[in-house]
Amino acid sequence: MSKISGKVAFVTGAGQGIGEAIALRLASDGFAIAVADMNMVSAQSVADKIVATGGKAMVVEVNVGDRESVFAAVEKAAEQLGGLDVVVNNAGIAPITPIEDITPEVFRRAFDINVGGVLWGIQAAVKTFKALGHGGKIISAASQAGHVGNPELAVYSGTKFAVRGITQSAARDLAGLGITVNAYAPGIVNTPMMQKVAQDVADNAGESFEWGMEQFAKNITLKRMSEASDVAAVVSFLAGPDSDYITGQSIVVDGGMVFN
Repeated sequence: MSKISGKVAFVTGAGQGIGEAIALRLASDGFAIAVADMNMVSAQSVADKIVATGGKAMVVEVNVGDRESVFAAVEKAAEQLGGLDVVVNNAGIAPITPIEDITPEVFRRAFDINVGGVLWGIQAAVKTFKALGHGGKIISAASQAGHVGNPELAVYSGTKFAVRGITQSAARDLAGLGITVNAYAPGIVNTPMMQKVAQDVADNAGESFEWGMEQFAKNITLKRMSEASDVAAVVSFLAGPDSDYITGQSIVVDGGMVFN
């Protein structure tokens, strides 16, 4: 892909893990980046990395579970960076939820962040794209667990199946505005969030952390856990011009765990 010039990408959860990798990759592609996160220290660290390599970045605080916060963050980013072309709804949480242990509080928090964050991000993107007088690209985080239900992840899987449904509906609703809407569905990625999930599963079973990681990684066809950069590469494709004829899709990036 040729270098992107003069375009702006807004990435939530960009302070660490997959979000950081996406921000760094899109910056290397040429995008100016709004590094959006609740943790301003980690967000600033990512922005500093981008600027140190000659890119353009700003930090913006956002709570994706709060609609007003998302709208304010997107508006601020567009104002300070001089536009908006891509919104990546990446932020999320992954609670371990055996069926009998699910509480209303766990349910609501996961759906507020994982599903609400995507829906509010889509709405905020559309509002800004319209104000700027052009279309754009909306890219959201689904999951391998949003294609196949995973044990002890009923709530998380539910949120990610919901992201796929919203992505498909939004793609149909927004096509006439020149907006494409897609999702990426990571598998087992070596990030702090995945490490916590593995530890929680291991703790529930009275086993070691290594055992917990193996439960997720053992069925990967390519025989390795993915790195955040593997996922960022797919988001780079979805953010760039080569994906202009793709919308409503959830691209699985799992090394060969789910086959459709």
